[in-house]
Amino acid sequence: MTQKIAFQGELGAYGHEACVEARPKHDPLPCATFEDALEAVRNGSAELGMIAVENSTYGRVADVHSLLPESGLHIIDETFVRVHINLLGRPGTKLAHIKTALGHVVILPQCGSFLRQHGIKGKVSSDNARAARHVAEGQDDSLGALASELAAKIHGLDILARHIEDHDRNTTRFLIMSREPDYKKRGKSGMMTSFVFRVRNIPAALYKAMGGFATNGVNMTKLESYMVDGHFTATQFYAEIEGHPDDRNVQLALEELNYFTDYMHVMGVYPAAARRHEQR
Repeated sequence: MTQKIAFQGELGAYGHEACVEARPKHDPLPCATFEDALEAVRNGSAELGMIAVENSTYGRVADVHSLLPESGLHIIDETFVRVHINLLGRPGTKLAHIKTALGHVVILPQCGSFLRQHGIKGKVSSDNARAARHVAEGQDDSLGALASELAAKIHGLDILARHIEDHDRNTTRFLIMSREPDYKKRGKSGMMTSFVFRVRNIPAALYKAMGGFATNGVNMTKLESYMVDGHFTATQFYAEIEGHPDDRNVQLALEELNYFTDYMHVMGVYPAAARRHEQR
């Protein structure tokens, strides 16, 4: 039986596209929310989860970094998907007919220049693939959808304009989640380690905790903070570093971090995607 990979959105969403590119042998399982996608992995409905975490134009995907530590799942891989935004319309529709375009709140600002240039009003949809389905099921030729070519194919829509995103390197990063960790893999482009931590209540604790990575030559590629349970005094940090916990310099850095923290949890050890270096 074919294994499944869960993603947020409907068939034709960019998460679906990521699943097809990164795990073509898995059957994509659409889920309404990121929470639903993570739960599908937890309860065994899917073996893997494809979770969008950040976009090179828009920034981080809201709330995902706070969801992942509580998921009980492990990051086993990452993938970068080049996001090509297309304006889709009903069969026979022309670009000049479109007055309003449906798209996710993240997508709309990514093609703002094109929409303004053509006098098209952007309207928020909960999902890009759903926007495509809405256009396909309707009778309004003035309504378009901002979505992938995959969504156009699934819903039988015409592509009125291709690759209308403002930035030609527009890319979304996804993390692949699993119920079990995999620390044995080694990547050709290096390894990444993701973890969360909370610093102890002592002066300059965060500054001191970070010092161990610098002195041991460990490159930290991400450090983000967010509140825990809505309390201003309870701040948790999400971090990503280059390297594997078995590497001696990473071991030393994590040991020093542990001294200044009252909580630290490794969320995943996984190969760095080749496209990661293209984003620099």
